Amino acid sequence: MFTNDLPTSYSKFTLAKVKQKFELTTNEKVDLFIDTPNLEPSQVLKETLAYNLPLALASNSEKARSEMIISPILIELRKQLQDNINIFSGIEFNVESEQGLTGVCDFIISDSPEQLFISAPVITLVEAKKENINAGLGECVAEMIAARIFNERSKNEIPAIYGTVTTGTNWRFLKLEGSTINIDLSEYYLRDVDKILGILAMGISSA
Repeated sequence: MFTNDLPTSYSKFTLAKVKQKFELTTNEKVDLFIDTPNLEPSQVLKETLAYNLPLALASNSEKARSEMIISPILIELRKQLQDNINIFSGIEFNVESEQGLTGVCDFIISDSPEQLFISAPVITLVEAKKENINAGLGECVAEMIAARIFNERSKNEIPAIYGTVTTGTNWRFLKLEGSTINIDLSEYYLRDVDKILGILAMGISSA
């Protein structure tokens, strides 16, 4: 039974609450993705980020960071993967209201050609935060749980769901396998955009 003291949307979940609610264990490890191959960014992305970064930092809002830093990186990923994925931004992802798995996700990546609506499999969730990455971990994990349920209902299950919490300039990655949430204790920065792209691409290739 869903009680009032439990979260009622993704944003209400802390890491402790989502672990308890869905009986998850965590595996926290430094350099979890150290062996993941890098993906070299295009010159266009390099120039875009160089131009946009000062503007995003001056504004210092989640919206500016999402539009000026995160979106160009995800669009670059789609281009490099020959448009074989789709990216949804700021869209409702209501999967299981009784468990609190409802709300708006900042970015959803699906391994599907469908552009008009989210279709399975959902492979990666990107949670944008203005500053505090750790505060966004619970929300991201809740979205990853929702993605797995969504995929299962669509008969399109995949071995792992990936997630990342990012300020735009800092990125922390997660991987959900079974009842274990793997959390990379390392953070990647915009100077590591080739590694960021590589980890995002790896999640898609393993779907």
